[in-house]
Amino acid sequence: MTLMDKKRFDYLTNLVENYPRLATQEDLDALEPYRAKRAIFLAAGFGSRLTPITLNTPKPLVRVNGISIIETLIIACLKAGIEEIYIVRGHLAEEFDVLLHKYPRIHFIENPDYAKANNISSAIAVVNHDASLFENAYVLEADLLVTNPKIIHKYHYESDVLGIWMEHSNDWVLVPTPSDKYVAEEKVGGDHCYQMVGIYYWNQRDGARLSADLKRVYDSPGGHDRYWETIPNQVCRGQYSIKIVPCCQADVVEIDTFDELKAIDPSYR
Repeated sequence: MTLMDKKRFDYLTNLVENYPRLATQEDLDALEPYRAKRAIFLAAGFGSRLTPITLNTPKPLVRVNGISIIETLIIACLKAGIEEIYIVRGHLAEEFDVLLHKYPRIHFIENPDYAKANNISSAIAVVNHDASLFENAYVLEADLLVTNPKIIHKYHYESDVLGIWMEHSNDWVLVPTPSDKYVAEEKVGGDHCYQMVGIYYWNQRDGARLSADLKRVYDSPGGHDRYWETIPNQVCRGQYSIKIVPCCQADVVEIDTFDELKAIDPSYR
């Protein structure tokens, strides 16, 4: 695919999103290769740091101020026109069936290895189901509480990842390139970097490459212990061009502990 000029892309996305009545079918056709076609939610983990509540409820289904965590992500995707939604499940998998009452078009992908491998096993479950699903797709950690649905976009010029600028962080961070626009490295802890938010978008080319790289690494020694996102950012470092899309801490929150949950939702106190 030959990329259109970035200025033309910005013009068309602004036209379609803000002045839809003025957009022609030709404009929509030109943007079609850049449209997010699906969203994949990785929701197979134990959520052990949120015990005791996750003993009987998967972390993505924990309700915060009246709505489950994963629903804040689903709603954001639907508002962006992304209706093809897959949820990779493992721990207490049958509990996710409750979502079908409100979102009957959801597809489930089972991860049989969630208890004996790291989160790369959820990505591999997707590859085994249909490797092409990573193309033109969001891949989202399902335990992120979204308070600003506008962080999910319908059109993308290139593959990208959300990040929160930090002077210092002890969490997983993305070290930017000198231009401050792309991922140079992923590591734990750093200064003047972006704290990684588990929301990635993969274009068609990178999505196809990612599926192959995931499978290759998973089948290699130690591959089962990997985090899926370290494959493009560490194992295959320099082979992907992933733009960092800045967001702020008020846009999306990862609730790691029961104390953090109580601080956000007083009903748990």
